[in-house]
Amino acid sequence: MRALPEPYASCLPQLLAAALSEDLPDLTAPAVFEPGRRLHAVLLVKAPGVICGLPAFAATFELLDGTCEVTLHTGDGDRVQPGMVAAEVRADACAFLAGERTALNFVCRLSGIATLTSAFVDAVAGIGCRVLDTRKTTPGWRRLEKHSVHAGGGTNHRMGLYDTAMLKDNHIDAAGSISRAVELVRAKHGPHVPLVVECRTVEHVREACECGVGHIMLDNMDLAAMREAVREVAGRARIEASGGVRLDTVRAIAATGVDFVSVGALTHSAPALDLSLKVAP
Repeated sequence: MRALPEPYASCLPQLLAAALSEDLPDLTAPAVFEPGRRLHAVLLVKAPGVICGLPAFAATFELLDGTCEVTLHTGDGDRVQPGMVAAEVRADACAFLAGERTALNFVCRLSGIATLTSAFVDAVAGIGCRVLDTRKTTPGWRRLEKHSVHAGGGTNHRMGLYDTAMLKDNHIDAAGSISRAVELVRAKHGPHVPLVVECRTVEHVREACECGVGHIMLDNMDLAAMREAVREVAGRARIEASGGVRLDTVRAIAATGVDFVSVGALTHSAPALDLSLKVAP
């Protein structure tokens, strides 16, 4: 199997083993094809989008058939159009059919995320606002799904709870106030810990600024409140808008002057890109 790039190398072997264990053994292909039969198939693009997940697609067949040949005609992040051949596979027939669905599941899912991300990025083009992902990812798939966001032109937010402290409503309510919650985090981790504070009102924004917070998240605010929050911050912190952002609303949100818009739908609601594997002559 070819050497895998990151983030595939760190998570794909486990994901691929689990995926194939759900499917195999195959009762059908070994009954239909004689030993040694080989197939040539093409990965056909059926809808416009951004391709992603090709290393996972190739690795599926290479794991099942050490003699297979997978030729990639596109790369992660490439824009594709219907009728394009994104990849070709030449492999043992039984190995090919054992891996076909798993390979498609990876590339269709990850391409769907990249495609939806690119649509959001295109929607805010020219404003200077970046599109962020969230932690609303499929368990076990986070690194691949966030890679897909990046392939679609988006920006990755924190990878997990371990790389940035984020004070959300439950933390703040438990502490009693934003000021107290910020104080507790800094007492535990020091004054330079990466810190994001979720604010539900402009008053909360004002309090966070007074605490010297460098990244403020506006939670489910309307456009007028966002504009007021931007005026209140006046460049003292980076501002992120979050909550229920849709493709038809993201440009207006970005135009309020925020630095980022975070979109959970990029990973929790992206439809799979329509791709198919067809046996070729």
